[in-house]
Amino acid sequence: MADSSTQSIVIDAPPERVAAVICDFTRYPEWTEAVRRVEVVEEYEDGYASQVRFTIDAGVLADEYVLAYAYAEDLTRIEWHLVAPSKMQKAQRGSYDLVANPDGGTTVTYTLEVELSVAMLGMFRRKAEKMIMDTALKQLKRRVEAPGAAQ
Repeated sequence: MADSSTQSIVIDAPPERVAAVICDFTRYPEWTEAVRRVEVVEEYEDGYASQVRFTIDAGVLADEYVLAYAYAEDLTRIEWHLVAPSKMQKAQRGSYDLVANPDGGTTVTYTLEVELSVAMLGMFRRKAEKMIMDTALKQLKRRVEAPGAAQ
């Protein structure tokens, strides 16, 4: 598997609200620039998605893939892995870890490992990972903190 990358951000909302936005997969196209379509393929008995199909288009990177999700009982950890290789990815593993802060906010730590199907120099891959993670965290923060955001 590829090297793991990790980034964190502080969001001015409780972990429950952050988890609600993360788990509302079908609304991702409303607030994530690269995600074009999302379909919940399977759900657990409690209604949380167990498998989700994503269609993304980030200019030079377009792909369709299915991720399998697992959740901590209190939703402080949400993790996923690629179900089967896609056009662009051999493997993907990731997680969000949510930690409540004393001020009522949440520190969100995003960890991602992606093994691409196409060759890419290490320095370009790391730069792309940083950009993807940075964008994902900033868009999550903007969505959660927006007035009238999904509760």
